[in-house]
Amino acid sequence: MNALKLKGLIISQSSVFFASSLIFPFYILFIKNVGSSFTQFGLSYGLFGLSSALLHPVIGRLSSKVDHRLFLVVHAWGMAGLLLVLPHVTSIAQVYVIQLLLGMFGALQKHGEKIMVAEFSDGADRGVKIGRYHFWTSIFSAFAIIAGGFLADYLTIHFIFYLSSVLYFVSGLMVSPLWKKESREFARSNLAER
Repeated sequence: MNALKLKGLIISQSSVFFASSLIFPFYILFIKNVGSSFTQFGLSYGLFGLSSALLHPVIGRLSSKVDHRLFLVVHAWGMAGLLLVLPHVTSIAQVYVIQLLLGMFGALQKHGEKIMVAEFSDGADRGVKIGRYHFWTSIFSAFAIIAGGFLADYLTIHFIFYLSSVLYFVSGLMVSPLWKKESREFARSNLAER
């Protein structure tokens, strides 16, 4: 059963890594075009890291009370919504707000992903399973960076953001059925312990 769940996680998170790698090189250029100095650029990335760091302890405390699949669903659907807004950003203040949200969504993804990979890769061949997970997610990231360049040349950068939004949404759908079923079991076990 865990092998099937790990396969589903690989597919879901490969979609996430493809979507993020598709936009990342162009997102940096996009931020640079909105800001007017290295200070603004540095501050925007600092806000990303800071919001992520500050949210990790909160997520850690919630982890025992909330099914961790919820973290991946909120991340995927939050990113899907944010990428629809991103091409319409016109001020550096809006970039700062988006960077804060990106950091928070990124923290949710990291936490949920790591717990699920650990949970689904038990046994003597854990290293092999984790290696397979990282192989596939890295392959999808690499192809996305290459594809992003072609798509930017032949379509528009806005199209890349919208395509990534769809990929994030689909990833959330992939995780969400697992989350719903097992979330009920998780809630029942937590109630039984009390």
